[in-house]
Amino acid sequence: MEIVSAIIQLLGGLAMFLYGIEVMGDGLKNSSGAALKRILEKVTGNVLIGILTGALVTAVIQSSTATIVLTVALIGAGVLTLKQAVSIVMGANIGTTITAQIIRLSSIEAGDNWFLMLFDTDTLAPVALVVGIILLMFVKTKSSKTIGDIFVGFGVLFVGLNLMTSGVKPLIGTNAFASFLGILENPILGILVGLGLTVIVQSSSATVGMLQTVAAVPGSGITFAMAYPVIMGINLGTCVTTAMVCSIGTSKDAKRTGAVHILFNTIGTVLFMVVMSIMQANSVFGADYWTSSVDSGVIANFQTVFNLLTAVALVPFTNALVKISTAIVRDDKPRVQRHPELHTLDEKLYISPAVAVSEATKAVAAMGLIAKTNFERSCGVLIEYNEAPLADINADEDCLDQFADASDRFLIGLSKAVETEQEDRQLDMLMQTVPNFERIGDYATNLVELAERIRGEETGFSDMAKRELELICAAVNEILTVTVDAFGRNDNEAAKAIEPLEETIDDMVMILRDRHTKRLKKGTCSVGSGLVFIESLTYLERAADQCSSIAVMMLARENEAILHNHYEYLREIHAGNDEAYRREKNRRREQYITPLLDLQS
Repeated sequence: MEIVSAIIQLLGGLAMFLYGIEVMGDGLKNSSGAALKRILEKVTGNVLIGILTGALVTAVIQSSTATIVLTVALIGAGVLTLKQAVSIVMGANIGTTITAQIIRLSSIEAGDNWFLMLFDTDTLAPVALVVGIILLMFVKTKSSKTIGDIFVGFGVLFVGLNLMTSGVKPLIGTNAFASFLGILENPILGILVGLGLTVIVQSSSATVGMLQTVAAVPGSGITFAMAYPVIMGINLGTCVTTAMVCSIGTSKDAKRTGAVHILFNTIGTVLFMVVMSIMQANSVFGADYWTSSVDSGVIANFQTVFNLLTAVALVPFTNALVKISTAIVRDDKPRVQRHPELHTLDEKLYISPAVAVSEATKAVAAMGLIAKTNFERSCGVLIEYNEAPLADINADEDCLDQFADASDRFLIGLSKAVETEQEDRQLDMLMQTVPNFERIGDYATNLVELAERIRGEETGFSDMAKRELELICAAVNEILTVTVDAFGRNDNEAAKAIEPLEETIDDMVMILRDRHTKRLKKGTCSVGSGLVFIESLTYLERAADQCSSIAVMMLARENEAILHNHYEYLREIHAGNDEAYRREKNRRREQYITPLLDLQS
């Protein structure tokens, strides 16, 4: 019964340990999401900078697999190249050793030393849990939640370690444990044990933690000669998870990243095994060093040294690794992808919500630019019919529709991952902006349909009507340009200039409808072309309305009053109480209304 109880305690401790790592990693990731995004965006072609970046990011999110998953997603988004990804993979292997260095704190024996007691996990774990629970249950803000997760995760991690240690103690000395030690005496079998356990547990940090836990128990019999092959096997086991992630629904460069990770760890393991075997055979450091029992600190240090030296040894061969991975994963026949900037949203980015929100914002900005360009083309076709742009207009409209569907799915999924209020508001704005840009694209095709209708009726606009359309199209194209530019640069000041122009366009539409109705009554304009003209004004006005909606949503992110009542905000500024708004509206009226009135005369 004691053995069964020990095994249950060991498994329960492992479960708590895994949960603690995940919670702590999520808290660290969410609290540093913006910094993480800035770091990744600044990765250059310099291999050393890439290695440092990979190490730092992995140290933050506590998972080399998570770092590589994020790297794969950023390759798909066009943020990183394959060579940059290779250097980040090297760094990820170094960064993952931080967990083992944290776990070694559990081996500290404080005694009566007050300073060491501060680092004793018997003290740290309960304190961390108390602080974390207070932040989660009583403070209850988004920022306190992320910090609370870090503390709770840290505490649960070490409670799990203590349970694992308690579960291992009764197993020491049993026949099963002796057989296990016998297996580890063979370095090749030791590698396979490390590899197999990591594949099962799906976490190299957890597997190293298990090894540290066993080694920390007095009389465990785990020697250095037994431990180092297991650590190498753990590194190889990480590759299996990475390979699976990189092979599912990803680009060729993403698959190559997985191949590089396997090559890097395999070459490192082979080289180290050769060197370590030679050193052991020649009793380097003394014969006792290889047969003496190891503790948690020795295991943590060897993992760090192993990954660090492997990276140093293979840095000069980065280009060779890239070439080998390219040879393993060959390119398909070239396939031209229209607007690749719309194909960057990958659910793997969810692992870092800040990066995911940033990439989604870039993609939506690209959508806006395409919609604006399409609308400008359509205005040209409406005023002077021309078949040349039609193929591009239709093809881009299909791209916009497909992106709208894909982005809806992506953003809905992302909404479950974001943690900070700022990211949440940005996400809300994106979810409402995508339909607005899509409608602008729809209005572009509506204008083309009107142009084809008037051409099919073998009629056309009068010279006066063309000049009027040219003027209002110029105004609408300008508001589209201002909107897309303000959105792309995240410029709220520029967004404030959108509403005065939108109100000016509304006035232009009213003037033109009244004027054109009078022409229809007088019979100076055909009924067919007249109706097309009126419908055109509707789509032009609606396009401007979408720009107004986007501007309001941009401003609402930082203004609670606008966020809770868009209509009241618009009513207030339309009332003319804002001096800056009045000046901008007067400037726009001078720019567009005055020339429009002059056309009448």
